[in-house]
Amino acid sequence: MTSQDDRYKELEQRERTLREREMQVRLREMEADINASDAPFHKTVKHKHQLENTSKPSMKKLILAGKLFALGVAVLVAVRIASVVAGIVIVATLTWISYKLFFESPKNKL
Repeated sequence: MTSQDDRYKELEQRERTLREREMQVRLREMEADINASDAPFHKTVKHKHQLENTSKPSMKKLILAGKLFALGVAVLVAVRIASVVAGIVIVATLTWISYKLFFESPKNKL
C-alpha cells in the first residue's frame, strides 16, 4: 500500500510541476505578445482619386451656394411680379366699382 501511495503522490507532484511549467510558458508567451515591439505598421497612402477629389467638396459647396442664390433671386422676382399683378387687379376693381357707382346712368339700372 505504501508503494502505491508513494507512486500516487509522486504522480500528483509530477502533474503539479508540469501544470506549473505549462502555466509559466503560457504567461511568458502572453507577455511576449503584449510586449512585442514588432507590431505590424502600415503606412497610409492617398489614392489617386482622393488627390483629384480634394477640390470637389469646395466646388460642390460653390454649386450649392449658387443654387441657393438663384432660388432667392427667383423668389424675389416672383414676389415683385405678384405685387404688380395684385396692384393692377386692385386698381381695375376700384375703377370698375367707381364706374358702376358714379358714371353709369340710373336709366340702365333695373
